[in-house]
Amino acid sequence: MSEPNLEEVKRYLLELQDRLCEALAEADGEGRFHEDDWVREEGGGGRSRVIEEGALFEKGGVNFSHVHGATLPPAATAARPELAGRGFQAVGVSWVLHPRNPHVPTSHGNVRFFIASAEGEAPVWWFGGGFDLTPYYPQFEDACHWHRVAHELCQPFGDDVYDRYKRWCDDYFFLKHRGETRGVGGLFFDDLNEGGFDRCFAFQRAVGDGFLNAYLPIVERRRDTSWGEREREFQLYRRGRYVEFNLVWDRGTLFGLQSGGRTESILMSMPPLARWQYDYRPQPGSPEAALDAYLVPRDWLGEEASSQAR
Repeated sequence: MSEPNLEEVKRYLLELQDRLCEALAEADGEGRFHEDDWVREEGGGGRSRVIEEGALFEKGGVNFSHVHGATLPPAATAARPELAGRGFQAVGVSWVLHPRNPHVPTSHGNVRFFIASAEGEAPVWWFGGGFDLTPYYPQFEDACHWHRVAHELCQPFGDDVYDRYKRWCDDYFFLKHRGETRGVGGLFFDDLNEGGFDRCFAFQRAVGDGFLNAYLPIVERRRDTSWGEREREFQLYRRGRYVEFNLVWDRGTLFGLQSGGRTESILMSMPPLARWQYDYRPQPGSPEAALDAYLVPRDWLGEEASSQAR
């Protein structure tokens, strides 16, 4: 079992940020990522890259950060109170993409690594991350493709890994005050150190490397679908749910703010435009009403297999 290697993880994450930005800019065709380097007063900093007003992406960001401090923020110790008071180093890449076309889903992902240390004690380390998909006009084949890629990247690490992290994603990206999931889920994992550093790091890389394979085919299928004011208004309304989750429930947003990270970089996950409408209810049988069936946990791969067997 190898010792945790923060610098090795950091090198991978910086390279991942480069690859994501290159591929996403190429997919956009017109937009380019603007880069900001920032320094955190308490220790560390980051490299933020944002694309705006592109041909495909109305707004998107791919951010790298490496922060450290004397005490873990409350968001990091809520589930592990025994770590309270430890010093820490946290390194990660997070990305959020808000396409202009309402038929192209919003997507989010991140991969991260923590080390918590205390004098006279062995360091405690863990990985976390995942990716999820938030469609506005969902398509069954897109949801199945998304989960098929997630399942395939999990397979080398155990037959139960996809099921566990798919379920965790459904549970985590759930708006309790609305009683609905944020989208069609994907993978979510945290506190991962089982099996040693090398195995856990390999899984993190599989997740980071798998995102483009999951997302870009959906983008290419939907980017030329026609849309108008009706679809745009519904997209903006549903983007409001995205904002609600990130500001009310998301632990990553809380960690960034509590740790004194750069606010502009933390909140780059917000869509450029959103709206709220009081007591909105879609017309029964409308394309907008079809979304409701996608905002509950579903066995996408099982449903796909059943549909192919018929």
